[in-house]
Parts: sequence; C-alpha cells; structure tokens
Amino acid sequence: MGIGRFVFTPILPLMHAQAGLSASTGANLATANYVGYLAGALAGILAPALVRSPALLRAALVVLTGTLTAMSATHDVRLWIALRLLAGAASALIFVIAAASLHGNLRGHPAHLSGWAFGGVGTGIALSGLLVLGLLSVADWRVAWWASAALAALFTAGAWHLRPATAPEAGTTAPEAGTTAPEAGTTAPGVGGPAAERSTTRTRRWFTTLFASYTLEGVGYIVAGTFLVAAIEQSSPGPVGNAAWVLVGLAAVPSSAMWAGLGRRWSHPDLLLAALVVQAVGIALPALIGGATAALISAALFGATFIGVSTLALAAGAHLRFPRSVALLTAGYSVGQILGPLVVAPLIHHGYHRALILAAVVVLAAAAAAGLLRIGFPSPGVVPRAAAPGQRSVHDSCHASPP
Repeated sequence: MGIGRFVFTPILPLMHAQAGLSASTGANLATANYVGYLAGALAGILAPALVRSPALLRAALVVLTGTLTAMSATHDVRLWIALRLLAGAASALIFVIAAASLHGNLRGHPAHLSGWAFGGVGTGIALSGLLVLGLLSVADWRVAWWASAALAALFTAGAWHLRPATAPEAGTTAPEAGTTAPEAGTTAPGVGGPAAERSTTRTRRWFTTLFASYTLEGVGYIVAGTFLVAAIEQSSPGPVGNAAWVLVGLAAVPSSAMWAGLGRRWSHPDLLLAALVVQAVGIALPALIGGATAALISAALFGATFIGVSTLALAAGAHLRFPRSVALLTAGYSVGQILGPLVVAPLIHHGYHRALILAAVVVLAAAAAAGLLRIGFPSPGVVPRAAAPGQRSVHDSCHASPP
C-alpha cells in the first residue's frame, strides 16, 4: 500500500520533465487518488463485512498493482486520473482490511506490534524512493512505473495470505474502533441531570476541536506528501529529492510505535501539539532554506510525524468515547487530503515553495487547535463520564492511521 499510494511523489518530477505533465495536472492526479482513497475508506466503514473478506483484499492488491503497470501505457490524462482514482480506492481497502486484521488478531498482544506493522507504509515509501533513485540515470518515467508495479507485485505475494479479522462473536460487548457502544454523548441508565449535560457538552467541544485539528492536518500534510520531492529538486537538482523521500519512509517506519510509546507518559493533546509543530517546521524548511542538509532534515521530521499524528489523533478520539469517532476523524482527514492539492494549485505554476509555506501554516493552525484541546482534556487514566460502564480507557489502543 505504501508503494501504490506514494510512489507518485518521486515519479512526479520525472513526469514533469519527460511526459510533459504540467504542475496543475499533477495536482489533479493527486486529488483523484485522494478522492478514491476517501471512497474506499467509506466503503470499509459503511460495509464492515468488506474488511473481513480475503477475496476483496486479494482483488484490491491485484488492482493496485495493475494500476501502477497501466500508468506507463498511456499519455491520456483522463486515463491517468481514472487509474489514480482506482489506486486510491484499492489502497484504502487494503489499509482498512490490514488495520482490522491487526486489531483483531493482535488483541491482547503488546500495542507496539501493530505500531511496527503500520511502519510497513514507511517501508513502501522508502523502497519506492530507492527504486526511482536507482533508475534516474538509466531509465525514464515509464520504466519507473513498471518497476514500481514489479515491486508491488512482490509484496502482494507476501500479503496474499493475510488473515482478515473475523466477525465479532455473538454476545461480545467490546466495540470496534468507531462503533457506537454507549459513549460520550449518551448516558448510562439512571444517570442524567445538569452534571451529565455539562460532561457531554465538554466532550463535544473537545471532539470538535480535535476534528478541526485533524482535518487541517489532512490539508497541510498531503501537500508535502505529494510535492516534497518536486519542491526539493527545484533548489537542489540531482538525487537529493529522491534521497529525501527515502528518508521520509525510513523515518516513518518506527514512528507509529514511537508515538504510541510516548503516549504512555504524556497526554495525546500534548504529543499532538508537539508532533504538529515539528511537522510544520519540516514542511517549511525546503522552502525557507535551500540545500541538501535542509532537505534531509525536512524529510526526517516529516517522516517521523505524519503517521504519528494519525496515531495520536485517532487515539484521542477513541479516548473521548465520542460516537463513531474514528469514522468521523477519518472522513475529515480524507476530505482535507482532497482539498490540499486543490488549495495550492494556483500557487504551483511557478514552483512549489509557496505551496509548502502555505501547507506549513495550515499545519501550524492544526497545532493551535491541538493546543486548545489541552484545556481540561481528560487524562489518560480518566475515562470520560459518559463512557459505557466497564469499558477501559483506550489510551494507547488505537493505532489505525490512515496515511
């Protein structure tokens, strides 16, 4: 999934130089991929049976690999858009099935295991970046797409026997992430009155602030996730851009497990604020300071935070016990990803640096919202009052991070 979803970033400069792809068309291709991702994610949310289907997982793996192959077979922009749309939908289905499989089959195991598994996205990013870096001097953009398809096929074989999560057993009460067991916004029988209403109001206020922060993150992060290599290559021609993308992937591999571990010591809002500020600095660096050193520092900061922010935001939503928190946060984040390339499209006709500056500002706005979230947010050991009786806090149990 990391290959199929993110290989477009290092291939984009090749398509600009060799296939005549304009900056605005590149933004449209990115938007199509994110629209497809939202559609696939919503399908997984609205039809839970899909995430338990081995046949659908295998079909999505094949479709994703096929779209990478087909990108090299045409110059028709409409077909490119359709292929990236399809790739986005397949990526989302693979992700939600894999995430459900992890949470279902690793229940009771150490939380860091699923965090490391989500690092597979970073591994895919790093390998695709290495692939394109190795092809720069010997092949063109078509070969880059073919090679990425071959790499995806290799990992498709490895993922072929992944065992999706099974259906919940009859009589079980533990809700899946995003479901609506009695949560914030509801009250237990016999509980009510002004105190309960105040608790519900506070929870809604916290969740609204979290939703705003995470949606803004979707807008800002995806600009860097799409255009970072192209922006770096504007000021540092040569292999620096692709080397930076490899570093993004390598930094992303341990990030989910790392942020989950830090969540045992500090609150989610504190960590979310810190991660967003660090990410904003990373996004802005290539636009403010040229050179290879700034590019590589930028890549490390961005890679170490973009999956971690998702881990922290979804865990915070789950801790609040807000009804369907994961589904709502995922939808807001996905809409933000769609808006990101569209918002910066007018800025990239003469380069990508202003787009990165705007993206950093948006991520700083997300950090400001996370700062507000710290006011009165329930501590890790405290489950919000309206939570269902008997349910434990999910302080660090939510690792589903939609990249």
